[in-house]
Amino acid sequence: MLIIPAIDLKDGACVRLRQGLMEDATVFSDDPVAMAAKWVDGGCRRLHLVDLNGAFEGKPVNGEVVTAIAKRYPNLPIQIGGGIRSLETIEHYVRAGVSYVIIGTKAVKQPEFVGEACRAFPGKVIVGLDAKDGFVATDGWAEVSEVQVIDLAKRFEADGVSAIVYTDISKDGMMQGCNVEATAALANATRIPVIASGGIHNLGDIQKLLDARTPGIIGAITGRAIYEGTLDVAEAQALCDRQAKDE
Repeated sequence: MLIIPAIDLKDGACVRLRQGLMEDATVFSDDPVAMAAKWVDGGCRRLHLVDLNGAFEGKPVNGEVVTAIAKRYPNLPIQIGGGIRSLETIEHYVRAGVSYVIIGTKAVKQPEFVGEACRAFPGKVIVGLDAKDGFVATDGWAEVSEVQVIDLAKRFEADGVSAIVYTDISKDGMMQGCNVEATAALANATRIPVIASGGIHNLGDIQKLLDARTPGIIGAITGRAIYEGTLDVAEAQALCDRQAKDE
C-alpha cells in the first residue's frame, strides 16, 4: 500500500481544509514545490494534488503550481484533482507531466464523460468519489446526491478507470480515523483498485487499513496528519512495505 501525501492548493498556497469548507482553511506553506520536495525526500512514491479553487470554479486555477511540481519530479507519479471537467484540461495536465487526473463531480453528474476520458487517455484516469453515509457528494462537497457509491463504482469498471479515490467526508480533516469498513466494502465490491482518503490521524489508522486485508486497497492519502506531525510519511510507508513482504 502506498502512503500518498496530499498537497491541497488554494490561491497558490498549500492549505488544509476541515470537512471541505473553504472558509476553514489552514495555510501550511506558501511554497507548494518545496512542500512536495519535503514529502519526496521523506520517501513518498506518489503525490496527490488538489486544486481547491478549481474544484469550486470548475476549471483549473492553480495549474502553474501543478506543472512546476511535475517538472521538478518527472519520474514521480502525480495525481491531480479539482476542476477537471473537460478533455482539454486532462490533455493540459498530461502534457505537463501529470500521471493521473482525478475526475470527481463530473463523474457523478455525467458518468459517460469518464468513458470518454478513459478512451482518450488510457491508464490516466482516476475517479474521485466523495461520500457521506454511503451516498456520493459533489461540487466541493456542497451537495449530497441520491447515488450510492458502490453502484456508481461498478458502472466505471468497464471504462478502464485506473483507481477510485474514496473519501468519507464526515471524516476528512477531522483526524479521527479513516472509514475502514466503507473503504474495504467498496474495494471488495469492485474490480477497480481503491485509494483510501479522509481522516487518517496516525500509524494506528494505517495499521487498521492494512488489517482489513483487502488487496483492492492500494493506497492511502494523508494530509493534515503529516502536516501536523501525527504521522510520519517514511515510517508509515515502511510499515506498509513490511506488511507487503510478510504476505
